[in-house]
Amino acid sequence: MTIDWLNFTPWSALAGGVLIGLAAGLFVVCNGRIAGISGLLGSLLSSGEGRAEKALFVLGLMLAPVLWSLFSTLPELDFQTGWLGLLIAGLLVGVGTRYGSGCTSGHGVCGISRLSPRSLAATLCFMSAGFATVYVLRHLLGA
Repeated sequence: MTIDWLNFTPWSALAGGVLIGLAAGLFVVCNGRIAGISGLLGSLLSSGEGRAEKALFVLGLMLAPVLWSLFSTLPELDFQTGWLGLLIAGLLVGVGTRYGSGCTSGHGVCGISRLSPRSLAATLCFMSAGFATVYVLRHLLGA
């Protein structure tokens, strides 16, 4: 494995991580709820309290690239699969977040920071599944 040192951006990655942690922390302090994106999206589709705050949080996620593009160019998207592959991947992620009772933001960011054993187990499972999927697709199937 080689590192593309010209495009290696540890400071912007660190800043992004700090902003994600700050947003998740503020969300839990202000609302008493975990900032799990799959849970937020799911609760927006049903009736209940706090829908305005959840909608604003999700809207902020969608507006972030727009604001970024005002100051810098967005990275180029490079999908190495067709629409069928993206559709299957999206469905698998959706099923996984339902069975795992959360997503990477809920378990990986918020749950691990709260030292939740369930979130640690869930994060280890979905990270292992991701590593295994990449290994099988790239090294065994050559895709």
